[in-house]
This record gives sequence, structure tokens and C-alpha cells, in this order.
Amino acid sequence: MMSTADQLRRSAREITDDHRWPVFPLVPNGKRPALHGRDDCPGTGPCTDGHAGWEHRATTEAHVIDRCWSHDAYNIAVATGPAGLVVLDLDVAKPGEPVPDRWSMVGVSTGADVLEHLAHRVGETLPPTYTVRTPSGGWHLYYRAPAGSQYRNTAGTLGWLVDTRAHGGYVVAPGSTLPDGAYELHDDREPVELPGWLAQRLAPSPSVAESAPREIASTHRSGYLKAALDAETQRVRQAQPGTRNRNLFLAACALGQLVAGGALTKAEVYRMLQHASQHHITAGAYTPAQRDRTITSGLTTGAQRPRHLADHDAA
Repeated sequence: MMSTADQLRRSAREITDDHRWPVFPLVPNGKRPALHGRDDCPGTGPCTDGHAGWEHRATTEAHVIDRCWSHDAYNIAVATGPAGLVVLDLDVAKPGEPVPDRWSMVGVSTGADVLEHLAHRVGETLPPTYTVRTPSGGWHLYYRAPAGSQYRNTAGTLGWLVDTRAHGGYVVAPGSTLPDGAYELHDDREPVELPGWLAQRLAPSPSVAESAPREIASTHRSGYLKAALDAETQRVRQAQPGTRNRNLFLAACALGQLVAGGALTKAEVYRMLQHASQHHITAGAYTPAQRDRTITSGLTTGAQRPRHLADHDAA
């Protein structure tokens, strides 16, 4: 008889073999990633070039999956961003949770009801797609993300009990179990593209990370400040493997001192560092979420020691 771990390993392999969706392990009978966090990162293996979170470590490689699931009966997660998916998470109300007035007036009581009501309001129907039944009685509807946009997770943007998982998110995959039941595949057809009316409602705002920052240097700013900006962004751009995350942190610290001293705004420094580090994300050094956490941490650290430019501005 096949063990639970073997059944889950087989389910993980089927997901990657059939759909090429990257997966990673969750704790047995749970939803948390079964991977170390940033605070206890050993800095070895896949983390040699800086901490690699679950989105970066999700894989479609059979030998990695076989090795991982040979250790325990891990639940399975699909990393929705790398998989090119937008998954609608249609939940059910918790016991005793009241239905908001807005929704009780139109006779809905579940996330699935909310989505159906929204579709009806715009004269649309929901096309059949890859669908998973959750242990609570809710649904996961898998859609292909439209090309050209990077959709992010949302919570309640569409309506009550309706969340989405895309870049920066994951869903528990079929075959996984919780104490109150299993995630069961209900419709195994290939996901269809996210319907246009949903794509429009969920469209992300233009990302500052993807566009070049405005020119910061001006005649009103000193040569010292321009040199500092150039040096720190160059530090980030030219960082070599094994030093990329550290150099990003150090650059954010240095510029965070200038922000605290009033020479720069936090928003413009954030944009500059995002832009300078973009090619490291493309190279797989870290994910956008990891990059943003490092910048935030560096700016916060630097702000503890403000640096003022009055002396440097003098001729």
C-alpha cells in the first residue's frame, strides 16, 4: 500500500509533469511553507547568494521533488506567480460569521455566490476552468494570467470571501490534506485565461519597479549628493553573486541616512534601488518581495543615523 508521503510525492509530480507549475513543500497537514525563514537562513545551497524564499525555491525538477517528498508527508503548494496563474479563492463564512448587509440584500452567502453575482451584474458568465474543492467547502478557480501584466495577491478586492493568489502568493494543491479534510481536484481541464472583466478589475497599477526612476539630480542638489546616489546605485548594479543582497542592504542604509537628513525622499530612493536591482531579480538572485524587504530594512536602519548635507553644499 502506498504511503501518504508517496501519494503526495506522486501528486506533486503529476502537477509539474502535466502543467509545469512550480511546487514547494508545506508542513504536513498544514498551509505553512516547510522551508527555513530569513532569520534562520544558513546561507548555503540555494541560499548561497542570499536567502531564497519559497517563491524562488519552487521547482518543476523531478529529482528535487522526489528527494524532498522522501523525507515526510509534506503538503503541496503551487507558486502561482512563477506558474503564470491567477487563482480565485472562493471561501465560505466561518461559523457564526454574519453576512455583510451589502451582500445579504442580494441573497449571497459564500464567495462563490459573490463571484456569480458580480458576473451577472456585468452580463458575463464564468467559463469552466481547472477547479479544486477546499476542505472548508470553498473553491479554487485556476486561470492563466493575461500576458503583459503582473497580477498580485488581493484580499476582498472583488468582494466578500473572494481573494486572489498570483505573484507573491501560493495555493495549496490537490492531494494535500488538512485536519478537516482534503483538497480535491474537481475539474482537471487546462486553466482558461482570466476573463476580461475580472482582468480589468484586478489589473495592477503601474509598477514603479518596472519603470526607470525620474532624474533625481538637479541644479538645486549638490555634487556630493549626486556622487552619493551614483555610487550606491552602481554598488547595487555591479554586485557579484554572493554579495547582491548584502550590497543592496548597504546601499539602502547609506541612502536611508540621507532620507532621514532631508536630502532625499523615501519614495524616490525606493524607486532608484528597485530599478538598479531589477537585473538581479531576472538572474534569480532574489524575488521582488525579498528585494523590497531588503530595501525597507536598509532604509529603516539608515534612518537611525541621519546625514545632513549642509557642510557639503557650501562652495
